[in-house]
Amino acid sequence: MRCFKRRLNLFTTLFTLVAITHTYAQKPNIVIIYADDMGYGDLQCQNPNSKIPTPNLNKLASEGMRFTDAHSSSGICSPSRYALLTGTYHWRRQHGIVNSFGPPFFDESDVTLPEILKNNGYETAAIGKWHLGWNWNFINNDPSGERTYWNKTHQVYLVEDIDWKAPLTGGPLDRGFDYYFGDGTINFPPYAWVENDKFVTAPNDFFEFNKFEREVKEEDWDSRPGPKVEGWDPYTVLPTLTKKTTAWIGKQNKEKPFFLYLALPSPHAPIIPNDEFDGTSQAGGYGDFMVQTDWVAGQVLEALKTNGFEENTIVIFTSDNGPEKYAFERAEKYDHFSMGDFRGLKRDVWEGGHHVPFIIKWPGNIKEGTVSEEVISQVDIMATLANITNTTLHNKTAPDSYNLLPLIKGKKYKTPLREATVHNTYDGIWGLRKGKWLYINKSSGEHSKMPDSFKELRGYKDFDTPALLFDMNKDVEQRNNIFEAHPEVIVEMASLLKTYKDQGYSVKR
Repeated sequence: MRCFKRRLNLFTTLFTLVAITHTYAQKPNIVIIYADDMGYGDLQCQNPNSKIPTPNLNKLASEGMRFTDAHSSSGICSPSRYALLTGTYHWRRQHGIVNSFGPPFFDESDVTLPEILKNNGYETAAIGKWHLGWNWNFINNDPSGERTYWNKTHQVYLVEDIDWKAPLTGGPLDRGFDYYFGDGTINFPPYAWVENDKFVTAPNDFFEFNKFEREVKEEDWDSRPGPKVEGWDPYTVLPTLTKKTTAWIGKQNKEKPFFLYLALPSPHAPIIPNDEFDGTSQAGGYGDFMVQTDWVAGQVLEALKTNGFEENTIVIFTSDNGPEKYAFERAEKYDHFSMGDFRGLKRDVWEGGHHVPFIIKWPGNIKEGTVSEEVISQVDIMATLANITNTTLHNKTAPDSYNLLPLIKGKKYKTPLREATVHNTYDGIWGLRKGKWLYINKSSGEHSKMPDSFKELRGYKDFDTPALLFDMNKDVEQRNNIFEAHPEVIVEMASLLKTYKDQGYSVKR
């Protein structure tokens, strides 16, 4: 049980579970499908000029509520995943991703969404990309090999540096999940399957930087060197995860509710659509990979329906951040804008870095085909699902998470539900959205450098004020900086951002 009993004792001191009169069958099942590096404009139903068909996600949106102003906590992978699973802004812990063989992102004091659901009678599973760290069983604490990539020499772990037979701790099973199956991170070693806390097959070979045995269909600039299972084929990853997910759904008991967190590795690079998806879009290999991602979502939805769970299941679909930097080239080459109308991409504090697709379906509770323009964040999932499942959160848990239940039930607010929403990727550049105002504390929100050709295509200009202010009701493309016209708003926004950072919570109390 490792540290789980200790964490469970801590958990019970933080929570008061209210008496529940519903039977298990009456509690809704919950499925979160989390795409990777999928842009707002990649979802066809919200981009009329999309070159990528997404019929399954279009259908999901037509059967539930689609949010047009939803945000991930960060513009990169690990931090957004942490925020979603804890209701806590990532920057309260760290800003960066968990690198290859990195330790857990979590503090032991963190309480997670699967924990609160597990303690409320749910069967819980995580399938797919974890990217939140493990306690690795190092034989050699320091990497003993070196390889050159990104034109630099990097130290790397070799097969002999790690005990592959010892149980992995600190991962999904220690964060409230009953079951885990995945490959950790598709472009980071080790390239191997993990089931629960053990490797299905121990790595016995070494992967050189960006050199899979089979060529990728498009960009692969970031598949890092390290241990792998001999013959590892990345093209098997998405089909395997799909089969594991649908099989797991088929094994569930209708008398006990379940929570499934399906963290897809797509459409993140390496761009590896299976052959049957080649040419299914008009946006190159990435577009085809998006079609396959949509197909996977469709398979999950079909499994829910086939097994009789559809009518009593909440399904949430969203993405961890905006699209990768080669979206600039895709827009120029194929006229497909993965970022939609937004400025910037993954890693940016510009809107395109964190403004993500967000759909929620709950038959009988959410009116079909509704669209909300309310500003929400993925950190809100924690408080919302706690409320739906009648779980009371301790006031130090999920400190940044707003309960969206009244909103998804159709309540209209005269003022925004969220007092304000923080946008951040790396320490240094911060954004704050409050009502129509968007404040950025630097003269640019950029991290992923925008090519001059793309700037010319979209007509973007640089700014020279010490900070930025935009009216998002009039200027979602962030073209008109009105910093000098509203000094009082700048002072107010900067002060509120500091308050959120200093006081340890942002939920209005």
